[in-house]
Amino acid sequence: MDSDSIPVITIDGPSASGKGTIAQLVAKKLAFHYLDSGALYRLVALSVIQSNVDSTNESALADIALNLNVRFHDSSLQLNGEDVTNSIRTEECGKLASIIARQLKVRAALLQRQRAFRQPPGLVTDGRDMGTVVFPDATLKIFLTASAEERAQRRYKQLIEKGINANIQTLLQDIYERDARDSTRDISPLKQGEDTKLLDTTSLSIEEVVNEVLRLYNACR
Repeated sequence: MDSDSIPVITIDGPSASGKGTIAQLVAKKLAFHYLDSGALYRLVALSVIQSNVDSTNESALADIALNLNVRFHDSSLQLNGEDVTNSIRTEECGKLASIIARQLKVRAALLQRQRAFRQPPGLVTDGRDMGTVVFPDATLKIFLTASAEERAQRRYKQLIEKGINANIQTLLQDIYERDARDSTRDISPLKQGEDTKLLDTTSLSIEEVVNEVLRLYNACR
């Protein structure tokens, strides 16, 4: 099958909008592959932290991105043979990933790796530029959002459930700062594409959002 004919659903949106949860559930419903693009940037960030590489050295970061020894296994992530599923979800890792993602060489190094996930029978992917840059020909493009306050509450609950200490006000401030960084960066800024469906999840349940994405996908097939 020609890769261009393989269906792709992209779910972009700001931090803690729920795009990862929704994308995974939609992929499961459709029996599609799933790509968490943000995890790749977080993996680069974790590698930088572990190796004490200068986070402003773009060439060094690109080299790390090109040579990531990563394995996706069910719902877990392994880096150099070590389970780092929870390690990449810390706020430190998230902040650094957001900064790293602004660097052109890093994005270029990860682009083909992301596109390689487009395999039969289909792919659901979430991130910040999946529909605008990585898969511009996607079958369905969703821009998922929610209020900053709601997103902070979701992130707080997520971290506490994983046994990670968190402060709601700090998380809210981090979300405001990350939104500003992601939407104003020169390279692949976070934005809703003209051919993208906006879906505000502030007052919607997870099930309602999943059903709406599936409805939109069935409507455009």
